[in-house]
Amino acid sequence: MTADAGGRLADGYSLVVFDLDGVIYLIDRPIPGAVAAVGRLRAEGRAIAYATNNASRRSSEVADLLSGMGVPATPEEVLTSAAASAELLAERLPAGAAVLVVGAEALRAEVGAVGLRPVSRADEAPAAVVQGYGPQVCWADLAEASLAVRAGAIWIATNTDRTLPSGRGPLPGNGSLVAVLRTALDREPDVVVGKPGPALFATAARRAGEGRTLVVGDRLDTDIEGARRAGLDSLLVLTGVSDVPELLAAAPARRPTYVSADLAGLFDPAAVVRVPGDPETGGWSATVAGDGALELTGAGRPLDALAALCAVAWAADAGPAVRAGSPEATEVLTDLGLTD
Repeated sequence: MTADAGGRLADGYSLVVFDLDGVIYLIDRPIPGAVAAVGRLRAEGRAIAYATNNASRRSSEVADLLSGMGVPATPEEVLTSAAASAELLAERLPAGAAVLVVGAEALRAEVGAVGLRPVSRADEAPAAVVQGYGPQVCWADLAEASLAVRAGAIWIATNTDRTLPSGRGPLPGNGSLVAVLRTALDREPDVVVGKPGPALFATAARRAGEGRTLVVGDRLDTDIEGARRAGLDSLLVLTGVSDVPELLAAAPARRPTYVSADLAGLFDPAAVVRVPGDPETGGWSATVAGDGALELTGAGRPLDALAALCAVAWAADAGPAVRAGSPEATEVLTDLGLTD
């Protein structure tokens, strides 16, 4: 049974794959409701996996971090872009080959664990450059990577997240650092391993066997697009980076299957909605006005209003500018972050 049939969303899937930052935790604190949601899935015997683009921690470290927050996790359940990047390099390079590592110590450890030799300088003749996020990455690291790639090294990026969440707002992520090299080299990385690439989610889905997999994420440009590329259903939760205006303006490749304010949507049919809905649903009516703006009228559940707005915005390729045509719509648009 799925949310479409009026049942719990979680009941339609044998495996739930969670993004971490913005879904389970924010920096070092669990997001309200996350511990209870994961615990409930485990108590029901449902399989769980975690997929993260963060290459600054090893799988075992991520599992320890989650367990310390009260979210049970094993290293085998954690899929990181650092480990996936190292495995890819091990498939392409001979054992002992030098790899210039730009990123955190965890990425160096993953490279070493697969039998390759982490180095830091271009004059050590690396066969590849692997670039991941690290808070201490500096100009000198990027300069060495640039020299190595110009000399013929393969260039692997663990991910291209433009930002990462923080308690003070979005901060530059690995994608911003990759953009520095992209500008300097006037080329793209040879391979981007993490989301929105499908590899992490496809690996997780294989563990579900014949069962269905649901991806839960907070970013349209990584989690949701990655799920779509892997052919999986997705739930966007509004506890992290992507918001409602971004959702309404989303390109087809970045549109989720479901939307919920938080992880309560896994269990409460009233807390989740499938998108897009019908332009007239749940007491709401969404239309495109003569000036191209969206107009919402009527009254009902905020999530039904969102589903109606998605239907019209996506069909008309309209932007996120929305105005209210009823007092109830004014209140809902404010709650959804769609008013100035």
